[in-house]
Amino acid sequence: MTTGVTVVVASICAVGLKLTGHLVPSSVLSHPRIVRIPTLLPAALLAALVVQAVTTSGRLVADARLVGLAAAALALLLRAPFIVVVVVAAAAAGVRAAGWG
Repeated sequence: MTTGVTVVVASICAVGLKLTGHLVPSSVLSHPRIVRIPTLLPAALLAALVVQAVTTSGRLVADARLVGLAAAALALLLRAPFIVVVVVAAAAAGVRAAGWG
């Protein structure tokens, strides 16, 4: 597949998924289990990031990723919105990787 075809297929899938979301009845969306998902998602993604950040080929690695992880954990402790956590982590890791920290 060429890049153009891949972009078009991904765009069609994204629009289809968005339209499908509008067809879900509100009774399903108001279920307590579904309502909790957005609150639990940042913790699950952070846990996955921990596994990816601190290990490389089964070994513990301390580099810019670990700095980004620490910054993300601090932002979460300060109750920052998830997008802010991601930006803070990326900025901290970028500064460390660039050798400025």
